[in-house]
Amino acid sequence: MSDLCPCGSNLGFEACCEPYLLGKARPPTAVALMRSRYTAYAMGAVDYLFKTSGPKVRKEFDGENTKKWSDSAEWTGIEILEEQGGKEHDESAKLEFIARYSVNGTAFNHHESASFAKKNGEWIFMDGKIYGPDPIMRDHPKVGRNDPCPCGSGRKFKKCCYSKAQ
Repeated sequence: MSDLCPCGSNLGFEACCEPYLLGKARPPTAVALMRSRYTAYAMGAVDYLFKTSGPKVRKEFDGENTKKWSDSAEWTGIEILEEQGGKEHDESAKLEFIARYSVNGTAFNHHESASFAKKNGEWIFMDGKIYGPDPIMRDHPKVGRNDPCPCGSGRKFKKCCYSKAQ
């Protein structure tokens, strides 16, 4: 019996994603493409990732670093959270998913909303929005070391509260 496919289908790799990665078949749905792309990350099949990407993604694609990242991770599963379109008769899709992996024993969840389109009968990954913590934004200007201290002492910040802020 063959090894199970990394995509989580509970099928053997040969009966699941292998034909897609080898170019012997095309994923019939956006979910099948997403699962096969996850498998490509798990197996270091960077050429497949490039081939199944749209023009914008290809333009920004860094195969060497993608391969390093792919090889450094232990891929532990993918969960499709939401599907909009992406069936065999559709021309576009949005999928929200969480790809799970670990690096050096630290677990990570890659949460993304991805868009797909069918071009010439073939599903491709167009773009994605990664979910994560919002960046920290200042609600006031940064105080420079030589600016007056915001505490109101009249002294320069570096001679007053600067050391406490460190």
